[in-house]
Amino acid sequence: MDTSIKVSEYQSRRKKINARLKDSVGLVFAGAGAPPLRGEWFPDMNFRYLTGISDEPGAIVMFDPTNPNPKRRMILFLQPVNPEMDVWDGYRDHISQELRDRYGFDTVMRTPALPRFLTEAARRTKKLACLHPTAAYTQPLTQDLDIFQKVAARMPGCSIVDMSDEIIKQRLVKSPAEIKQIQSAIKATHNGHKRMLAKLKPGVGERELHNALVGGFAEAGSIRNAFDPIVGSGHNATVLHYKENIGVCNDGELVVVDCGAEINGYASDITRAFPVSGKFTKEQAKLYNIVLKSQQAAIRAVKPGATMAQVDEASRKVIRDAGYGDQYLHGVGHHLGLETHDPSPDVKLKPGMVVTIEPGIYLQDKSIGIRIEDDILVTEKGNRNLSSMIPKTVSEVEAAIKDAK
Repeated sequence: MDTSIKVSEYQSRRKKINARLKDSVGLVFAGAGAPPLRGEWFPDMNFRYLTGISDEPGAIVMFDPTNPNPKRRMILFLQPVNPEMDVWDGYRDHISQELRDRYGFDTVMRTPALPRFLTEAARRTKKLACLHPTAAYTQPLTQDLDIFQKVAARMPGCSIVDMSDEIIKQRLVKSPAEIKQIQSAIKATHNGHKRMLAKLKPGVGERELHNALVGGFAEAGSIRNAFDPIVGSGHNATVLHYKENIGVCNDGELVVVDCGAEINGYASDITRAFPVSGKFTKEQAKLYNIVLKSQQAAIRAVKPGATMAQVDEASRKVIRDAGYGDQYLHGVGHHLGLETHDPSPDVKLKPGMVVTIEPGIYLQDKSIGIRIEDDILVTEKGNRNLSSMIPKTVSEVEAAIKDAK
């Protein structure tokens, strides 16, 4: 259970969904599966957002807002305890008042009871609402739609409606507690930068920089990366999703570092381009300042009522006017939160949303890649750069490299 955010906030999130459902029944699944041999098991992020629970594979939340019993309008279903499997995967608690209080549910049951309770609710309401994002026709049915179709086939007059944007709309606007976690993740990322810059010099390996970077994250309290870091020097910096990080940083090159620490489940996402020698060349500085000017224009465009399309155009115009429009290969940014790429529907920005702004120029023929990225909070009057403490101008970057030695 994630304790960085109060149980009462998770309860409030669930109450809002229950209110939006009105007289429909909804299910949110954590997802199943055993821990992989490499990495960790992660729950569905909508489930985590609503519960804070990250270690209960197979768990389900059932929303039943019209249940005559107020204590059963939101039920948490957990997989049965299996003592033989617990020896392998970790010991799990039996249902008790302490467990109910910890998770903030009046009612906690085991998953074998779900068919009975869902059937009763469907018979009473005749309305089932899909809360998981809809899947493309080439993909398997979402778990809630798959179950609802089976229920409807056995329940004459039962309808299924799409309410898959309800949780996403809530997730877009971050609470003060969520913003605090993102800020902590950014601070950990900054610490990683400082540890990495102490190693930066001609001839250093990208992997050595990678290791110093994530070591700095851990030193600042991050137990995992928000995503696999990109540490790409020279021509590798022109590969947008370069992940190997096995090259050598040569004198005269730029190294693009796109990375983010995670704190208590919340991500940061910062990109900087550093001169390996400690000093930008004249051409590198010229290109860097174009990207910086583009980013500054985009950040100014971040405000309530704006769309990310408008922010993108503010950024793209600067680079296009400088003659590098075809070398700007990606969008300006995305929403940030429990996921590095939080759901990013085409909606107008509102206070509390956090977005990344990351323009770039990539010249494959010259082996120059430059991307500058910050994490921006939308405020009532405009925005606030949550990562403003991380050096960004040409002079600041050069000074940071010098000071790290």
